[in-house]
Amino acid sequence: MKLLELYIFRRAFQMFLVTLLPVLTIIWTIQVLGRINLVTDTGQSIGSFATLATFILPTIIPVVLPFAIVIGVTQTLNAMNNDSELAVIDAAGSARSVIYRPVILLAVLMAAFSFLITNFVEPASRVSAREMVAEAYADLLSSVIEEKTFRSIEEGLYVQISERHSNRVLTGIFLVDYRDPNWDLIYYAREGSIAEDGKTLTMRDGEVHRKAKDGRISIVKFVSYAFDLSSMTESTGEAPVFSSDRSLAFLLNPDPTDKTFLASPGSFRAELHRRLSDWILPIVFALLSLVVTGGARSSRRARLHPMVVALAICFALRWLTFYVTNLSRNNYSITPLIYGVPIAFGLLAIFMLATNRQLTMPSLLTDFTGRWVGKARNRLVNGASGPKGGTA
Repeated sequence: MKLLELYIFRRAFQMFLVTLLPVLTIIWTIQVLGRINLVTDTGQSIGSFATLATFILPTIIPVVLPFAIVIGVTQTLNAMNNDSELAVIDAAGSARSVIYRPVILLAVLMAAFSFLITNFVEPASRVSAREMVAEAYADLLSSVIEEKTFRSIEEGLYVQISERHSNRVLTGIFLVDYRDPNWDLIYYAREGSIAEDGKTLTMRDGEVHRKAKDGRISIVKFVSYAFDLSSMTESTGEAPVFSSDRSLAFLLNPDPTDKTFLASPGSFRAELHRRLSDWILPIVFALLSLVVTGGARSSRRARLHPMVVALAICFALRWLTFYVTNLSRNNYSITPLIYGVPIAFGLLAIFMLATNRQLTMPSLLTDFTGRWVGKARNRLVNGASGPKGGTA
């Protein structure tokens, strides 16, 4: 790699990291805080919460990485243009490939990294995160819920216990069940115990208050009453598996007897082609960024900042790929478009780069933007100067 190419590669890579790390941290923090209930509801330690946060990180990287490339490349080349570096490169007789090669090399490296994360790291981390949450909720009644504290087990089901004893014995059980739309049920029992499989709570010496939707109330005392926890343990004790959790090997050769696959084979097909096509986006985004900022240009000609143009195009392309992927779940004939859409954008960008064409905004949009910017500038100038006051 030539010295000039190494210089461009280093600047673009540094700007890429400067963009990727803060944005990744912000999105990661938002995703992690959305799962803070793992600590508040199940009493897990901060170490478990940190482990869950680590499992979430690989699911965010493939989404943020292509846009970090757009910002890194666009900002680097735009700064070089403002400093007249691109003009000097052209004046020295250097080929445009001197600018293109380091950017494409960076995009190819990040595309390979994205492919590894998407197909090998992300599925395993998704499964680990789901299993961790499932295990945390699995034995919620018998070992996690604090004494003399109301806790929500699931939507519409609340429980409080006075004391917990050995052999899964509980005393002072107070349980509220609002899950049935026809009845509001309140249970109280002096003591009870949870079965070894965690699917039955046997309450003894208590009563149940039943209130119908029409206001009728009935009270039934019981010596022993078995409360079914199977639906709760099934929903929290076993991690659900979706198409996004499956390995690449399974998606390439799915098990024809798998219940999840039989229920929605289209989602597995769409997930496979999404994984095999998403790695193309960093390369296509880099090519589009080169089209927008890859040549020397006068700042007087630009009505919109190159960053705005590049991000607008890439956001539109990303949305289109999401849309086509979702459509392919129910329509197999749309599957080629999952690859065709990014490849078409990439070929168009390559054609424009090969013929030294620059992306120009439509004259109508350019004139409108120029008038809007001019009016905004005049308002700022007039507002800064303020009204001229006279003397009385």
